Amino acid sequence: MKKIICKREYDTETATLVKKYTEGYFGEAHGFEETLYQTPAGLYFLYTNGGEASPYTKENIKSVSKAKAEEWLANH
Repeated sequence: MKKIICKREYDTETATLVKKYTEGYFGEAHGFEETLYQTPAGLYFLYTNGGEASPYTKENIKSVSKAKAEEWLANH
């Protein structure tokens, strides 16, 4: 998935996967995944996707600061 945020490109195909967290199983209504990536420029972003009853009902990309990325890693 690719998304432009504040004139910066975030692309799951070209970024490095840092860590993936899943809740539930694929196809489960409450299940979801959060994946932390780092771009070649050193920026971080979260790719999220999930079932219809999850916090992430459609796939999305959200940019996060280095501090937020470190916090996310510490909690997952």
